[in-house]
Amino acid sequence: MRIVLQRVREAWVRVDGKEIARIGPGFLLLVGIGREDNEEEISFWAKRIPELRVFPDENGKMNRSLREVGGEVLCVSQFTLYGDVLAGRRPSFDGAAPAESARILYHRFVEALAAEGLPVRTGVFGAHMEVGLVNDGPVTLILARSLGK
Repeated sequence: MRIVLQRVREAWVRVDGKEIARIGPGFLLLVGIGREDNEEEISFWAKRIPELRVFPDENGKMNRSLREVGGEVLCVSQFTLYGDVLAGRRPSFDGAAPAESARILYHRFVEALAAEGLPVRTGVFGAHMEVGLVNDGPVTLILARSLGK
């Protein structure tokens, strides 16, 4: 899995010009599912993300988790996180999981985050979306156990 996590004051997603999801303070997660991903990877990140201490405490230090601040999550599928641009000028997406297996794992990831007690909203898997956000910090993290996968 490759996840781009952005700490946001708010974020939203539109499909066909209609807003379908919006969150207040929390995380916007752009989620790419790779060919090698499995249930263990889903579980690892679903448990890890709510505990990441990237929100400021009373001294301004990144010391509070999403769970501690009562934040929300907006998950947006993004296979382009597996784009390889090292050969040629057009990205290759060979590292991304096939659409149907990616859809299953993406939805399991969303369910696993919700099972952690987080309010989770989503975009539409495979749809062309407009994603908007007010980045807070900015704080942006790239989450991947191996970028070689």
